Amino acid sequence: MNLASTPSAGATGPSWVLVVIAVLVSGLLLAGPALRRRYPVAWWLLLGFPAAAFRVVRTWRALMAGCGLAVSRRPALTVVSGLVGNGAPPPLPRVPRPGLIRPTSGGFLLLVRLLPGQVPEDFVKAAPAMAEDWQVHAVRVTSWKPGVVRITASAADPLAAPRVPKQRGPGHLLRVTVGALETGTTWVVDLRRVPHWLIVGATRSGKSTLINALVAGMAPQPVALVGIDCKGGMELSLYEQRLSALATNREQAVRLLTALVDLTLDRMTVCRAARVRNIWGLSDKERPVPVVVIVDEIAELFLVASRNEKDEAQAAGTALIRLAQLGAALGVFLVVAGQRVGSDLGPGVTALRAQLGGRVCHRVADPGTAEMALGDLNPDALKAAQAITPEQAGTAVLASGDGWERARSHLITEAEAEAVAAEYAHLTPVLSELHVEAP
Repeated sequence: MNLASTPSAGATGPSWVLVVIAVLVSGLLLAGPALRRRYPVAWWLLLGFPAAAFRVVRTWRALMAGCGLAVSRRPALTVVSGLVGNGAPPPLPRVPRPGLIRPTSGGFLLLVRLLPGQVPEDFVKAAPAMAEDWQVHAVRVTSWKPGVVRITASAADPLAAPRVPKQRGPGHLLRVTVGALETGTTWVVDLRRVPHWLIVGATRSGKSTLINALVAGMAPQPVALVGIDCKGGMELSLYEQRLSALATNREQAVRLLTALVDLTLDRMTVCRAARVRNIWGLSDKERPVPVVVIVDEIAELFLVASRNEKDEAQAAGTALIRLAQLGAALGVFLVVAGQRVGSDLGPGVTALRAQLGGRVCHRVADPGTAEMALGDLNPDALKAAQAITPEQAGTAVLASGDGWERARSHLITEAEAEAVAAEYAHLTPVLSELHVEAP
């Protein structure tokens, strides 16, 4: 009796395990849509990523062969085997060896070792095919180190509805979270790391929203904000309560920029006397307040209709270039924005562009502006910017010497911008040397 019952008891344990597993899987599948809406990261790690990893493993060899990334093991032997091999199949081609597939919050990544003769550009061309076969939103391929590429996949478009918490409190000095990157991580503008930025974009492309996010993030910090808006202050007057100075026409802008150059020269004298290379080497008591200069619609500074205006434009351009050259070490940072930025505005614009290491390109109305913003940094970034559609307001391509990314700024409305300026108006430093009223 006992002997007869023993196998049944042994079979009961595994069967219960299978039932429990089936119930759990069924529950996850039924709760999948709700889980995906409320807890997208948990859904991805529990359901989305295992399925995507299975597709990568299943399609890898065929995908590599179809994209021309497989290499024959023995070309000569392949020919001979077809002639005298008695029907024996030729040896399978070699394919690049993938590493461990690692999940991210909204996708996955893996490292791939290249075969002899392959270059990263071969994999960049295959990225659309990878995204199609793996059923993901997008695939980015970057060089990781010599002989190895990094493949990053995004399961869905993280820029469709970026979840970026609003910044509260001062945070890190001169560092602002303004939106989300395509990788799912936060988009941070750090002026200590990249001190000067060029932001371009057509009307309703998201340029003003990004400036709102920048000012809202800087307002709680112990910095001076200076505005130059030659369209009569239509844009930057929203933050006037938090601005240490505001120029609303080109004549005022020239005087303000000249005063800023004098301010940097004074700071240079202070640093030289203290035998330090920049203001960050000074003590907290001696260190002057950082100044962030926001120039909206740069074309208004350079467009000329008379000889007098030409002299003003040249003076403004020269002052901006000097600030860009000297400012990073002396605590003066530039954020230059415009709908149209091209070489037709004069050689001063091209010279200024060379000093602005950070670039943000939204949808633009002419290819020349995109070329001016990104063409000298990365041709792939330029193509990505030119592919932005009018429906993708807020989406931009940002680039610097470190590479490029697609991003989307966090929405800060005009009412919110005015509220932030009023809330932190008491933090506005008084810089008497930047007084711009007519004498």
